[in-house]
This record gives sequence, C-alpha cells and structure tokens, in this order.
Amino acid sequence: MAAKWNLYRYARFNTAVEKAIWHDEEKRWKVSIKVLGGKDSEYSSGYTITSDYLVSGMGQLNEPNYPNIPGLDSFEGKVMHSARWDWTYSLEGKRIGIIGNGATAAQAIPELVKVAESLVVFQRAPNWVVPRMDRAITPFRQNLYSAVPPVRQLYRAALMDFRESLHESISKPGSQTAMLTEQAHKMLMEAQLPNRPDLWEKLTPNYPTGCKRVIISDDIFPALGLPNVTLETNSIEEITPKGVKAKDKEEYEFDLIVLATGFRTVDFMYPLRITGRNGRSISDIWNGHARALYGVAVEDLPNFGMLYGPNTNLGHNSIILMIEMQSRYITTMINTVLNVRKSGKSFALTPKTKRVKEFNERIQNILSKTSFADPRCNSWYKTKDGVVTNNWWGTVVEYQKTLSLIDWNDYDSEGTGQGLVPAKNTYIGRVVEESRFSMATAGAMVGIVALAAGTLFFRRRLTEKLL
Repeated sequence: MAAKWNLYRYARFNTAVEKAIWHDEEKRWKVSIKVLGGKDSEYSSGYTITSDYLVSGMGQLNEPNYPNIPGLDSFEGKVMHSARWDWTYSLEGKRIGIIGNGATAAQAIPELVKVAESLVVFQRAPNWVVPRMDRAITPFRQNLYSAVPPVRQLYRAALMDFRESLHESISKPGSQTAMLTEQAHKMLMEAQLPNRPDLWEKLTPNYPTGCKRVIISDDIFPALGLPNVTLETNSIEEITPKGVKAKDKEEYEFDLIVLATGFRTVDFMYPLRITGRNGRSISDIWNGHARALYGVAVEDLPNFGMLYGPNTNLGHNSIILMIEMQSRYITTMINTVLNVRKSGKSFALTPKTKRVKEFNERIQNILSKTSFADPRCNSWYKTKDGVVTNNWWGTVVEYQKTLSLIDWNDYDSEGTGQGLVPAKNTYIGRVVEESRFSMATAGAMVGIVALAAGTLFFRRRLTEKLL
C-alpha cells in the first residue's frame, strides 16, 4: 500500500516524537523528534518539525501495560510482553505461564499449546466468548461476487447490519440480543469442552456481555481443555526467580512468562508531551480522564486532530469504520486551515471548551447506563473511578452521521485569517455500508442471487460436457 501510493517519501523511520508545542504567536506546532538507531543518529540526534496542523495516529493500544506484580524483575527465565515479542526465542518444549486471558491471550494460547511442554493460564476474570465462524470463500462465491457485484454488496451490507444489531447487547443489558450472546457462549463452551463442568464454572462470567471485550474465537476453549494446559483462577501473590506463586497453591515453575496484559489504554498519547494554547499541557487539559469533541478535537489544542481518540472505541463493530470517518473529518479541517494559510494569513481552529464539555457530559450520561460502566467488571474501557473514556456510546452509523457535517460553530478561530471561516456548515458525507433498501428489495436481490447462481452452475456444467 505504501509503495502503491508512494508514501515512503513522507515517512520518517527510526524516529520518536518526544514533545509537541503550540506557538501562539506563529499559530504553528513545533514537534521535537529524536533520532533512533546508530547509523541515522550519526548525522543528527534530533530535529524539529514545524507544521500548520498536527494529527495523532497513536490510537488507544500502543503502549504496553506491564503488571504491577511483586517480584516480576526477579524471574530468572524469559519474560515477554505480547506486544514486544522476541521471535528469536524458541518455544519448543518450554514450560510457559501466560498472565492474562483477554483477546491477546485467546490468540496466543492455541498456538503456544502446540509446542509447549506445559502451559498455565492465569485468569483474573472469565470473558464472554462467541464463535468466530471463519470460513474460506469458495471459488463459486468468488465467481459469483465477481459476476454479480450487487451480491457482494448485499453480503457486506448484511454483515454490517448484523454487527450493528449487536450494539443492543451493550446499550441494553439484559436485552434479548445480550441473552443470545450469552447463550452462544454457553453452547460453544459446552460443545467444545464436553463433560468439563469444572471448566464451565471457571469460564462463565458473572457480569453482562459487553462489560469487557467479547472474545471472538473458535479455538480458545479446545486449547484450555488440553491435558498440558492448566487454568489457574487463584490470584497471583508474587513472581519468584523460578516461576509464579498463586494464592493457596504451590509455586509454578516456568521457562517463559508471557505478559498478555494489554496496554495503557486510558493514558492517551503517552508518553508524548503536548503543550497547547497558553502553555497548557495535555495532562492539565484532561485533568484525570481524556475527553475530546467527537473523539477528534481537544480543547486548547489548536489545529490538532486525533484518530482513534477518546470515546471512539467499539465493542460490537470494526474500528476501521470509525477511523475512516475521522480521517474524512480531520482532512476537511486541515484543508480549511491550509487554504487560509495559502493566502498568507495566520489561522487556528480550536474546539470551544463549552462544546467539548456539553458533548462529553451527554455521552457520559448515556455510557453510564450501558454494560461498559457495569461495576461488576474491570476493563480497559474505563478509568479506575469508573469513567468510560475509551468507548463510543452508540452505533457506527450514529458516529458517522455525527461526523458527516462540520459545524463551524463548534470551533473558535484565531489569527489574521479568522474571518475566513466558512459561513455555513460543511457537509462531508460518509460511506454507507449498511443496507439501503426495503425487505421487498432484499427479496428481489435474493432472487437475483439465486438466478445468477443457477446460471453460473449450469454454465459450468455445460462447459465441462463440451470439453
């Protein structure tokens, strides 16, 4: 992708952004860059980039979270965080302990058990698990999608509709959708772990679906039922030089400890130091928990945008759909600023503090009633005091519609070009991926699919006979 669009010429590798400072007089950002790597740093240990606009693409899942467990540094074997994997280390025949059982662990465990002598999974709380249902797209379906593009579009729209419908399990705890999700977990677990009521009890959550990230997997349950796997649910007391000591248990000895403990999710943009208007730091602006207008613009940070910022994570659909909409919104903001700058005028747009406050009060009121905020579980979605800083309150379509229009009244303008702000709201639009037709139209489409499938089938049979 980078080669196709000739993006490498814009990329700076072996570099780290240390800090970004907004200069009120120039109405520009000064970004301090540290050069990493021996060869590159021979020429310069660092430099500064000046820009009219600054965008953070750091997201929510970038800085590993290392658990605060006594004795972690004393372990004499190998320790690896799942986000900092050492691919030179052989796993073959190793005694492995994995701390954590979330989405990362659900991907790692089925692979680790294939080569490990033994594996102990340290689980703090169980997760709701639903089947992944990955299936190969057959040559017949590929040909059908190619020959009749509306069929492919119909299928994609159906997937979108299905995923969006799952939001009800989060917004309405105890709803029928939530119950169906929990039933899917139970059916999958009991089918893949037959005659293991000891594991059923350990693997069944006591909190509503969606409170923590729902695991989508077809192979985590079978892996946990293997004879060389132990599911340890007692809390970890300490890590010793030889292994891990769990409460009321003898010490487990390991060659390798895997930390599947996630990221510092509520510390947005950590460890980057950002200073905005009037010398305000990002820590001072947020003062406890991150917030932003529509998840993209932060008060007192002029000409600044975020991708995958506060309250834009999902528990039911794809984050890509959110980021694509954010990129359209931010790009429109950038073009507006640059068009004014081209006229030789200084210009800055900053979200109004009042609008940021109103927006966040509204969404926090809604989020407080969702399963995300349920006090029965701890998750990376919220701060220690229970504020949901990471997740969006609604569906993807609701978010896309919110960002499909830029209301310039949301922003304060500064500089000699402040009078050049568009007088009217700017309509951006959005990519519509959900169904856009009635059931009657859907029925007609099904008929077209059947007709196309039949045509392809008989054409293939006829060709085979002729050959």
